[in-house]
Amino acid sequence: MAQSRITIIGGGLAGSEAAYQAACRGVEVDLYEMRPSVPTPAHRTGWLAELVCSNSLKSNREYTAPWLLKEELRRAGSRLLQIASQCAVPAGQALAVDRERFAAAVTEAMESEPRIRIHRQELRAIPGDSIVIVATGPLTSDALADAIQTLTGNERLFFYDSISPIVDAETIDGSKVFPASRYGRSLPVIGAEPGGGGLQEQENAGDYLNCPFNQEEYGRFYEALLAAETVALHEFENLNYFESCLPIEELARRGRETLRFGPMKPVGLKDPRTGKRPYAAVQLRRENLRADSYNLVGFQNHLKFGEQKRILRLIPGLEKAEFLRYGQIHRNTYINAPSLLTPTLQLRSDPRIFFAGQICGVEGYVESIATGLLAGIHAARMALFGEQPIAPPRATTLGSLCHYVANANPQNYQPANIAFDLLPPLCVATPRKLDRQERRARQCQIALVKLEQWLATEQKTAV
Repeated sequence: MAQSRITIIGGGLAGSEAAYQAACRGVEVDLYEMRPSVPTPAHRTGWLAELVCSNSLKSNREYTAPWLLKEELRRAGSRLLQIASQCAVPAGQALAVDRERFAAAVTEAMESEPRIRIHRQELRAIPGDSIVIVATGPLTSDALADAIQTLTGNERLFFYDSISPIVDAETIDGSKVFPASRYGRSLPVIGAEPGGGGLQEQENAGDYLNCPFNQEEYGRFYEALLAAETVALHEFENLNYFESCLPIEELARRGRETLRFGPMKPVGLKDPRTGKRPYAAVQLRRENLRADSYNLVGFQNHLKFGEQKRILRLIPGLEKAEFLRYGQIHRNTYINAPSLLTPTLQLRSDPRIFFAGQICGVEGYVESIATGLLAGIHAARMALFGEQPIAPPRATTLGSLCHYVANANPQNYQPANIAFDLLPPLCVATPRKLDRQERRARQCQIALVKLEQWLATEQKTAV
């Protein structure tokens, strides 16, 4: 039965995008966010869509899987991706944002939308009388997680995630670091200058600060990291990490060279003082357009704070660094989506309930925005017209992401970022065999055509 109001639980990336998509289609939205009255281990503010880990929304390089997902979202009218572009900071070929400006802008956008009513309170159970989107994220409260477990009859899954440190820019030794993007690549950044507006083009290739190591310096850092004390987690014996977001101390345990092929890889960099590639390097990425703070890219960890200060000051250029935030670890909760959800993100046992964001087992900011956008579109279709949602085509990243969520192996379900291996293989006859880059480009072109066809079926709006 059609109804013109929906409930969204969680004001993160997925919940905020879902709220906007439903509201702009004419649906009244009750958006519940428990912060700031109920804090989480990772959030620091009460803003909606606060980014707690990196400030990067991944690659903007054409014909990559992250680019394609963002391009599909742009064409589908994602409000959060539009705001992200307006809050961008230089980050080479990636889209990174000033996290404070971004969260503040999303909050303002949601508060100014007349059809969205924001409730600053915790919901401890799923309402039983309306269409609901559960977008509570990986830090879902225990009470609601228990309610979801009771509703689904499935034990919740979890993995551990970590946060990278942030350093005060004034305490970085500029004589030891150098600005550069890998291979000198830098993309235009669309964003507003503080106090200004319009298009800002970053023509230089110095979007990152790089801290170069020689072999001896790397050896000292590696040995100190191996011997460092981590935070004790007494209640858990085994730590289940998300493989693409491993703490640096865990990487170090895998071998002496592992860091040099991971977050400390020097490829594509040349130290202008030596004219050579450093033995290893740590990259620092701007937190905001003021460039008054930088995060250590890929340096998530859960060392004790005193140990972090001691060890991170072994990085060339950070010998006297002051840290505005230290690395931390937190547990991320998600549901066993393949046993519970349809490709339209609906609960099989109760189709009025949708799940979106990291709680359904997607990993990454843009992936969360994507599932939020789809849940908002689908919920609006049900609310306004009483019609069942239509999933995006499998050839699109939006469709493939939801296909993975609904069809992965439930016996070993792991969170996933978007990647070409989630998309169906290219089955198009060509005069000659295409190389990898050509295949990726063709897949992207097909995906965007299929997306436009799907969007044409979703043009219904309230009258």
